Amino acid sequence: MNDIYRVADRETGLTQEEIREALAESLKHYHPRRVLIIPPDFTRFHSGAGPITSWYYETLTAMGADVDVLPALGTHFPVSREQWDIMFKGIPYEKMLPHDWRKDVVKLGEVPGSYLSEITEGLWTDPVSVEINRRVMDESYDLIISPGQVVPHEVIGMSNHAKNLFVGVGGSDMINKSHMVGAVYGMERMMGRDHTPVRKLFDYGMEHFLKDRPILFVLTVTTAPGGQIRTHGIFIGEGRDCLTEAVKLAQEKNIDFVEHGIRKCVVYLDPSEFKSTWLGNKAVYRTRMAMEDGGELLILAPGVEQFGEDPQVDVLIRKYGYRGRIATLEAFRKPENEDLRENMGAAAHLIHGSSDGRFKITYAVRDITREEIEGVGFASASYDEMIRKYDPASLRYGYNTVDGEEIYYIPNPALGLWINREKFTEA
Repeated sequence: MNDIYRVADRETGLTQEEIREALAESLKHYHPRRVLIIPPDFTRFHSGAGPITSWYYETLTAMGADVDVLPALGTHFPVSREQWDIMFKGIPYEKMLPHDWRKDVVKLGEVPGSYLSEITEGLWTDPVSVEINRRVMDESYDLIISPGQVVPHEVIGMSNHAKNLFVGVGGSDMINKSHMVGAVYGMERMMGRDHTPVRKLFDYGMEHFLKDRPILFVLTVTTAPGGQIRTHGIFIGEGRDCLTEAVKLAQEKNIDFVEHGIRKCVVYLDPSEFKSTWLGNKAVYRTRMAMEDGGELLILAPGVEQFGEDPQVDVLIRKYGYRGRIATLEAFRKPENEDLRENMGAAAHLIHGSSDGRFKITYAVRDITREEIEGVGFASASYDEMIRKYDPASLRYGYNTVDGEEIYYIPNPALGLWINREKFTEA
C-alpha cells in the first residue's frame, strides 16, 4: 500500500472524521482474518492511540476478523481494567494480551557488536539480542497494526515505530542494552533527533528480522494543551518513510526552545499517568537541556508512590540512587554489583534521571517519605505545601511570576522537549 499522511492545517488539529477517513483508507488493501494490534499503554494516553485502536477493533471485527490487543508495556505494569475502559473504549478487557518481557519473547537473531561499535563511535561494542513477543511472529496473524505517538524521547531521540515493537513488546536484552547504548552515547546528543544510534539499532532489527511480517505503523503527532488531545498529523505506512515524515512534524510541534536557561522550572505530573519516578523522571529528561546550571527543577508529583514500575527495579533504584553518570557507571563496573549489570535498563534510567549535579531536582510527593526521596539522591518537599505556592490550577504553560520569582511551568513533560536555544547545536 502507499503511505497515507494527513497533516492539519489548523492549530486545533485534525478532526475525528479526518482521522477516521485516513484509518479507513489504510485498510483498503487488507482483508485480514486475524489481527494483532499493539498500541501503547496508559502512560501514553495523550498519544491519541486509544481511539485509533478502538476504531480498528470495531471496524475489523465488523469485517469478520478476529482481533487481539497486545499493549506495548515494555517493563510497565499491565493496563488495569479502569485504565482500559478509559483508553480503549468499546474493546472487551478480555481481548487484552499482557506482555511479559522476561518470559513471553522469542529471539530472532543478533545485532552484531561490530555494527554497534560503528554507530556509537566505539562507545558500545557488545552484540544485542533481537527479542520480541512470540505473538508478533505467529503467522496466523495476517495483519499487525502498531499505533502510537512520535515525540522526543530520552533513550532513542524520537519515539515509536520499531521502538514500539523491540522495547514495547521486546525482551530483556534489547530493552536493557538499548537503554545503556543511549545512556553511554549521551541523551543530550540524541533527544529530538531521528538517526541516533538507538534508532539505527531498531532500524537494523526491522530490516533484518521483521521485514516479512505484515506490520502497519499508524503514527500520530499530538499535543495536549489543557489536557485536550490535538492530533496535528497522522502517518500510516508499512516501511520507515512514515516515521521520517512524522519526526519532521514532531520536531516542529513537540520541541520548545526557550531563549535562555531556566532558573526555576515547575513540572506537574498527572496522578492518573505518573505513579513512579521511573515514569515521572520524564520531568528530568525533557527539561535538562533547558535548565540553567545551578537552577532548580521542582516536580509536583501527587500520584508518585514508588520508584520502579517493576519490583526488582524499585529495589535497584533504592540501592544505587540517582547519583549521576560517572557514579552509576563506576557502580556498574564493580564486580560485586552483579544485580545492576544484569539490569542495564535500570542502570541507564539512573543515569538519565540525574542532573549530574548541574541543577537541583526536588520531588514534591504525598506517598513517599522524605527519607526515601533523599535516599535516592533527590531533594524532597511536601506536595501539599508546594501547591499552595505553585498551584497548577492557577499557573499557565510557560513563564509565570510567583511572589516575584520567575518560573517556567510545564503541565505534562511527556508531550515535549525543552531546549535552551543558546546552547543547542545540530549534531
